[in-house]
Amino acid sequence: MEFIMNFMVLFIESAPFLLVGMLIAGVIHQLVPKKWIESTLGKRNSVVTAAFIGAPLPLCSCSVIPVAMGIRRSGASKASTASFLVSTPETGVDSVGITYALMGPVMMIARPIAAIFSAIVAGSLVAMFGSVDQPEERVTAEPVKKSCCHKKVEQPIKLLDKVKAAFVFGYGKLLRDFMVWFLIGIFFAAVVTTFVPENFLTQYGQGVFAMLVIVLISVPMYICATASTPLAVGLLLSGITPGAALVFMLTGPATNIATLMVIKNELGKRELVIYLIAIVVSAVSSGLLLDYLFELFQWEMQLAHGDHSDMMGFLYQASAVVLAGLIVFQLQKRYLNIKA
Repeated sequence: MEFIMNFMVLFIESAPFLLVGMLIAGVIHQLVPKKWIESTLGKRNSVVTAAFIGAPLPLCSCSVIPVAMGIRRSGASKASTASFLVSTPETGVDSVGITYALMGPVMMIARPIAAIFSAIVAGSLVAMFGSVDQPEERVTAEPVKKSCCHKKVEQPIKLLDKVKAAFVFGYGKLLRDFMVWFLIGIFFAAVVTTFVPENFLTQYGQGVFAMLVIVLISVPMYICATASTPLAVGLLLSGITPGAALVFMLTGPATNIATLMVIKNELGKRELVIYLIAIVVSAVSSGLLLDYLFELFQWEMQLAHGDHSDMMGFLYQASAVVLAGLIVFQLQKRYLNIKA
Protein backbone atom coordinates (compact mmCIF):
# COMPACT_ATOMS: atom_id res chain seq x y z
CA MET A 1 0.00 0.00 0.00
CA GLU A 2 2.86 2.37 0.85
CA PHE A 3 4.48 1.61 -2.52
CA ILE A 4 1.26 2.49 -4.37
CA MET A 5 0.98 5.74 -2.44
CA ASN A 6 4.59 6.64 -3.20
CA PHE A 7 4.05 5.87 -6.89
CA MET A 8 0.96 8.10 -6.95
CA VAL A 9 2.74 10.92 -5.12
CA LEU A 10 5.66 10.82 -7.57
CA PHE A 11 3.28 10.78 -10.53
CA ILE A 12 1.27 13.71 -9.14
CA GLU A 13 4.44 15.67 -8.33
CA SER A 14 5.77 15.26 -11.85
CA ALA A 15 2.50 15.79 -13.77
CA PRO A 16 2.37 19.62 -14.05
CA PHE A 17 6.06 19.84 -14.91
CA LEU A 18 5.72 17.19 -17.60
CA LEU A 19 2.74 18.96 -19.15
CA VAL A 20 4.62 22.26 -19.23
CA GLY A 21 7.74 20.56 -20.56
CA MET A 22 5.86 18.88 -23.40
CA LEU A 23 4.26 22.19 -24.35
CA ILE A 24 7.65 23.94 -24.40
CA ALA A 25 9.06 21.09 -26.50
CA GLY A 26 6.21 21.42 -28.98
CA VAL A 27 6.70 25.18 -29.24
CA ILE A 28 10.45 24.74 -29.80
CA HIS A 29 9.80 22.05 -32.38
CA GLN A 30 7.45 24.24 -34.40
CA LEU A 31 8.45 27.86 -33.83
CA VAL A 32 12.21 27.86 -33.26
CA PRO A 33 14.03 27.70 -36.62
CA LYS A 34 15.83 24.42 -37.13
CA LYS A 35 18.84 26.20 -38.64
CA TRP A 36 19.27 28.23 -35.43
CA ILE A 37 19.19 25.10 -33.27
CA GLU A 38 21.62 23.32 -35.57
CA SER A 39 24.03 26.27 -35.60
CA THR A 40 23.77 26.87 -31.85
CA LEU A 41 23.57 23.32 -30.47
CA GLY A 42 24.71 21.17 -33.37
CA LYS A 43 28.49 21.45 -33.11
CA ARG A 44 30.92 19.94 -30.64
CA ASN A 45 31.79 23.22 -28.98
CA SER A 46 28.08 23.89 -28.40
CA VAL A 47 28.11 21.80 -25.20
CA VAL A 48 29.19 24.95 -23.36
CA THR A 49 26.34 26.93 -24.90
CA ALA A 50 23.84 24.21 -24.01
CA ALA A 51 25.12 24.13 -20.43
CA PHE A 52 24.68 27.88 -19.99
CA ILE A 53 21.29 27.90 -21.73
CA GLY A 54 19.98 25.10 -19.50
CA ALA A 55 21.41 26.30 -16.17
CA PRO A 56 18.96 29.17 -15.42
CA LEU A 57 15.83 27.41 -16.74
CA PRO A 58 13.38 26.48 -13.94
CA LEU A 59 12.74 22.99 -15.35
CA CYS A 60 12.83 19.95 -13.05
CA SER A 61 14.16 16.47 -13.81
CA CYS A 62 10.82 15.54 -15.28
CA SER A 63 9.93 18.53 -17.44
CA VAL A 64 13.42 18.69 -18.94
CA ILE A 65 12.92 15.30 -20.63
CA PRO A 66 10.42 16.39 -23.31
CA VAL A 67 12.21 19.72 -23.82
CA ALA A 68 15.53 17.95 -24.43
CA MET A 69 13.85 15.49 -26.79
CA GLY A 70 12.32 18.43 -28.63
CA ILE A 71 15.62 20.22 -29.23
CA ARG A 72 17.27 16.92 -30.16
CA ARG A 73 14.68 16.27 -32.84
CA SER A 74 15.02 19.83 -34.04
CA GLY A 75 18.70 19.36 -34.87
CA ALA A 76 20.70 19.51 -31.61
CA SER A 77 23.66 17.14 -31.37
CA LYS A 78 23.83 14.27 -28.88
CA ALA A 79 26.57 16.14 -27.00
CA SER A 80 24.50 19.33 -26.69
CA THR A 81 21.43 17.36 -25.65
CA ALA A 82 23.42 15.56 -22.94
CA SER A 83 24.86 18.86 -21.71
CA PHE A 84 21.38 20.40 -21.59
CA LEU A 85 20.01 17.33 -19.77
CA VAL A 86 22.61 17.75 -17.03
CA SER A 87 22.67 21.50 -16.38
CA THR A 88 18.92 22.13 -16.57
CA PRO A 89 17.63 19.85 -13.77
CA GLU A 90 20.70 20.26 -11.54
CA THR A 91 20.20 23.99 -11.10
CA GLY A 92 17.88 26.86 -12.02
CA VAL A 93 16.86 30.30 -10.81
CA ASP A 94 14.34 28.74 -8.44
CA SER A 95 16.76 26.23 -6.88
CA VAL A 96 19.53 28.85 -6.56
CA GLY A 97 17.14 31.02 -4.57
CA ILE A 98 16.11 28.27 -2.19
CA THR A 99 19.77 27.20 -1.84
CA TYR A 100 20.68 30.68 -0.63
CA ALA A 101 17.71 30.73 1.74
CA LEU A 102 18.45 27.33 3.30
CA MET A 103 22.24 26.95 2.96
CA GLY A 104 23.81 30.36 2.56
CA PRO A 105 25.88 32.13 -0.12
CA VAL A 106 28.71 29.59 -0.47
CA MET A 107 26.41 26.74 -1.51
CA MET A 108 24.36 29.13 -3.64
CA ILE A 109 27.48 29.92 -5.68
CA ALA A 110 28.92 26.40 -5.66
CA ARG A 111 25.76 24.71 -6.95
CA PRO A 112 25.35 26.36 -10.39
CA ILE A 113 29.11 26.32 -11.01
CA ALA A 114 29.26 22.59 -10.29
CA ALA A 115 26.15 21.98 -12.43
CA ILE A 116 27.62 23.79 -15.45
CA PHE A 117 30.93 21.96 -14.95
CA SER A 118 29.11 18.60 -14.88
CA ALA A 119 27.17 19.49 -18.02
CA ILE A 120 30.27 20.50 -19.96
CA VAL A 121 32.07 17.30 -18.89
CA ALA A 122 29.11 15.11 -19.89
CA GLY A 123 28.62 16.84 -23.25
CA SER A 124 32.33 16.80 -24.07
CA LEU A 125 32.67 13.09 -23.29
CA VAL A 126 29.62 12.26 -25.41
CA ALA A 127 31.12 14.31 -28.25
CA MET A 128 34.46 12.49 -27.98
CA PHE A 129 33.36 8.93 -27.29
CA GLY A 130 29.71 8.76 -28.38
CA SER A 131 28.39 6.95 -31.44
CA VAL A 132 27.75 8.57 -34.82
CA ASP A 133 25.35 11.47 -34.45
CA GLN A 134 22.24 11.26 -36.63
CA PRO A 135 19.52 13.52 -35.24
CA GLU A 136 15.98 12.90 -36.34
CA GLU A 137 14.68 15.10 -39.10
CA ARG A 138 11.79 17.45 -38.50
CA VAL A 139 9.00 17.86 -41.00
CA THR A 140 7.24 21.19 -40.63
CA ALA A 141 5.22 21.50 -43.81
CA GLU A 142 4.21 19.70 -46.94
CA PRO A 143 6.68 19.92 -49.84
CA VAL A 144 5.93 22.72 -52.29
CA LYS A 145 4.42 21.37 -55.49
CA LYS A 146 6.23 22.36 -58.65
CA SER A 147 4.53 23.32 -61.85
CA CYS A 148 5.94 24.03 -65.32
CA CYS A 149 3.27 26.67 -65.89
CA HIS A 150 3.33 28.58 -62.65
CA LYS A 151 5.94 30.03 -60.38
CA LYS A 152 6.62 28.21 -57.14
CA VAL A 153 4.41 29.66 -54.45
CA GLU A 154 5.04 28.92 -50.77
CA GLN A 155 2.00 29.01 -48.59
CA PRO A 156 2.91 30.48 -45.19
CA ILE A 157 1.84 28.39 -42.24
CA LYS A 158 -0.65 30.26 -40.10
CA LEU A 159 0.23 30.89 -36.45
CA LEU A 160 -2.87 29.00 -35.31
CA ASP A 161 -1.78 25.98 -37.34
CA LYS A 162 1.69 26.13 -35.76
CA VAL A 163 0.19 26.29 -32.28
CA LYS A 164 -2.01 23.30 -33.08
CA ALA A 165 0.98 21.42 -34.46
CA ALA A 166 2.96 22.21 -31.29
CA PHE A 167 0.22 20.64 -29.15
CA VAL A 168 -0.02 17.62 -31.47
CA PHE A 169 3.73 17.06 -31.33
CA GLY A 170 4.19 17.69 -27.58
CA TYR A 171 1.16 15.78 -26.31
CA GLY A 172 1.13 13.24 -29.14
CA LYS A 173 4.27 11.86 -30.74
CA LEU A 174 6.65 13.07 -28.02
CA LEU A 175 4.54 11.65 -25.19
CA ARG A 176 4.18 8.31 -26.99
CA ASP A 177 7.94 8.07 -27.37
CA PHE A 178 8.86 8.42 -23.70
CA MET A 179 5.76 7.68 -21.58
CA VAL A 180 6.53 3.97 -21.03
CA TRP A 181 10.09 4.72 -19.94
CA PHE A 182 8.81 7.48 -17.68
CA LEU A 183 6.37 5.12 -15.96
CA ILE A 184 9.12 2.51 -15.54
CA GLY A 185 11.33 5.19 -13.98
CA ILE A 186 8.58 6.31 -11.58
CA PHE A 187 8.03 2.66 -10.63
CA PHE A 188 11.67 2.13 -9.62
CA ALA A 189 11.82 5.52 -7.90
CA ALA A 190 8.82 4.46 -5.80
CA VAL A 191 10.65 1.22 -4.95
CA VAL A 192 13.65 3.21 -3.68
CA THR A 193 11.43 5.63 -1.74
CA THR A 194 9.54 2.76 -0.13
CA PHE A 195 12.30 0.32 0.77
CA VAL A 196 15.50 2.38 1.33
CA PRO A 197 15.68 3.49 5.01
CA GLU A 198 15.54 7.24 5.54
CA ASN A 199 18.72 7.29 7.65
CA PHE A 200 20.74 5.18 5.21
CA LEU A 201 22.67 8.10 3.72
CA THR A 202 23.54 9.62 7.09
CA GLN A 203 25.45 6.51 8.20
CA TYR A 204 28.36 7.47 5.93
CA GLY A 205 29.16 11.13 6.44
CA GLN A 206 32.74 11.65 5.31
CA GLY A 207 35.02 11.26 2.29
CA VAL A 208 34.81 9.62 -1.13
CA PHE A 209 33.05 6.52 0.18
CA ALA A 210 30.23 8.65 1.61
CA MET A 211 29.83 10.40 -1.73
CA LEU A 212 29.76 7.13 -3.67
CA VAL A 213 27.09 5.77 -1.33
CA ILE A 214 25.05 8.92 -1.91
CA VAL A 215 25.51 8.50 -5.67
CA LEU A 216 24.33 4.88 -5.46
CA ILE A 217 21.14 5.89 -3.68
CA SER A 218 20.40 9.16 -5.46
CA VAL A 219 20.78 7.86 -9.04
CA PRO A 220 17.42 6.03 -9.17
CA MET A 221 15.56 8.66 -7.11
CA TYR A 222 13.08 11.06 -8.66
CA ILE A 223 13.73 14.46 -7.12
CA CYS A 224 13.88 17.95 -8.59
CA ALA A 225 16.57 20.50 -7.79
CA THR A 226 14.29 22.57 -5.58
CA ALA A 227 12.97 19.58 -3.63
CA SER A 228 16.49 18.20 -3.14
CA THR A 229 17.59 21.33 -1.26
CA PRO A 230 15.65 20.87 2.01
CA LEU A 231 16.53 17.16 1.91
CA ALA A 232 20.20 18.11 1.59
CA VAL A 233 19.78 20.41 4.59
CA GLY A 234 18.42 17.48 6.58
CA LEU A 235 21.39 15.35 5.55
CA LEU A 236 23.81 18.12 6.56
CA LEU A 237 22.14 18.41 9.95
CA SER A 238 22.56 14.63 10.29
CA GLY A 239 26.33 14.85 9.82
CA ILE A 240 27.33 14.61 6.15
CA THR A 241 29.81 17.11 4.68
CA PRO A 242 28.89 20.05 2.40
CA GLY A 243 30.63 18.25 -0.47
CA ALA A 244 28.51 15.13 0.04
CA ALA A 245 25.37 17.31 0.12
CA LEU A 246 26.45 18.89 -3.17
CA VAL A 247 26.89 15.44 -4.70
CA PHE A 248 23.32 14.60 -3.65
CA MET A 249 21.95 17.82 -5.19
CA LEU A 250 23.79 17.16 -8.47
CA THR A 251 23.21 13.44 -9.01
CA GLY A 252 19.64 13.22 -7.72
CA PRO A 253 17.97 15.61 -10.21
CA ALA A 254 20.13 14.60 -13.21
CA THR A 255 20.12 10.80 -12.93
CA ASN A 256 16.67 9.55 -12.00
CA ILE A 257 15.68 6.35 -13.79
CA ALA A 258 13.04 8.07 -15.91
CA THR A 259 15.71 10.34 -17.40
CA LEU A 260 18.19 7.49 -17.84
CA MET A 261 15.68 5.33 -19.70
CA VAL A 262 14.87 8.18 -22.08
CA ILE A 263 18.58 8.84 -22.68
CA LYS A 264 19.09 5.18 -23.53
CA ASN A 265 16.16 5.25 -25.94
CA GLU A 266 16.90 8.65 -27.49
CA LEU A 267 20.70 8.92 -27.52
CA GLY A 268 21.87 5.29 -27.23
CA LYS A 269 23.38 2.80 -24.77
CA ARG A 270 26.92 4.09 -25.16
CA GLU A 271 25.81 7.65 -24.47
CA LEU A 272 23.93 6.48 -21.37
CA VAL A 273 27.09 4.91 -19.92
CA ILE A 274 29.14 8.01 -20.77
CA TYR A 275 26.44 10.25 -19.26
CA LEU A 276 26.47 8.33 -15.97
CA ILE A 277 30.26 8.20 -15.71
CA ALA A 278 30.55 11.92 -16.46
CA ILE A 279 27.99 12.93 -13.83
CA VAL A 280 29.41 10.67 -11.11
CA VAL A 281 33.03 11.73 -11.72
CA SER A 282 32.25 15.44 -12.01
CA ALA A 283 29.88 15.44 -9.00
CA VAL A 284 32.34 13.62 -6.72
CA SER A 285 35.19 15.85 -7.92
CA SER A 286 33.10 18.95 -7.19
CA GLY A 287 32.16 17.57 -3.78
CA LEU A 288 35.76 16.83 -2.83
CA LEU A 289 36.87 20.28 -3.99
CA LEU A 290 34.10 21.96 -2.01
CA ASP A 291 35.04 20.06 1.17
CA TYR A 292 38.67 21.06 0.65
CA LEU A 293 37.72 24.74 0.26
CA PHE A 294 35.51 24.62 3.35
CA GLU A 295 38.40 23.23 5.36
CA LEU A 296 41.00 25.56 3.83
CA PHE A 297 39.07 28.80 4.37
CA GLN A 298 37.21 27.66 7.48
CA TRP A 299 33.84 28.44 5.96
CA GLU A 300 30.72 27.69 7.97
CA MET A 301 27.36 26.51 6.72
CA GLN A 302 24.36 28.76 7.28
CA LEU A 303 21.62 26.21 7.52
CA ALA A 304 17.91 26.88 7.86
CA HIS A 305 15.08 24.40 8.09
CA GLY A 306 12.73 24.31 5.15
CA ASP A 307 10.21 22.06 3.47
CA HIS A 308 9.33 21.64 -0.17
CA SER A 309 5.93 23.06 -1.04
CA ASP A 310 2.86 20.92 -0.74
CA MET A 311 2.35 19.15 -4.08
CA MET A 312 -1.03 17.64 -3.39
CA GLY A 313 -3.06 20.72 -4.24
CA PHE A 314 -5.70 21.06 -6.92
CA LEU A 315 -3.26 22.10 -9.66
CA TYR A 316 -1.11 19.01 -9.17
CA GLN A 317 -4.06 16.63 -8.93
CA ALA A 318 -5.77 18.13 -11.97
CA SER A 319 -2.51 17.91 -13.93
CA ALA A 320 -2.14 14.27 -12.92
CA VAL A 321 -5.64 13.50 -14.20
CA VAL A 322 -4.89 15.22 -17.52
CA LEU A 323 -1.54 13.45 -17.88
CA ALA A 324 -3.05 10.07 -17.03
CA GLY A 325 -5.78 10.65 -19.60
CA LEU A 326 -3.24 11.57 -22.27
CA ILE A 327 -1.15 8.48 -21.50
CA VAL A 328 -4.18 6.19 -21.69
CA PHE A 329 -5.21 7.81 -24.98
CA GLN A 330 -1.72 7.38 -26.47
CA LEU A 331 -1.50 3.78 -25.22
CA GLN A 332 -4.71 3.08 -27.11
CA LYS A 333 -3.16 4.55 -30.25
CA ARG A 334 -0.01 2.50 -29.85
CA TYR A 335 -1.50 -0.87 -28.97
CA LEU A 336 -4.80 -0.67 -30.83
CA ASN A 337 -3.09 0.63 -33.97
CA ILE A 338 -5.22 3.73 -34.17
CA LYS A 339 -3.75 6.14 -36.65
CA ALA A 340 -2.30 9.24 -34.97
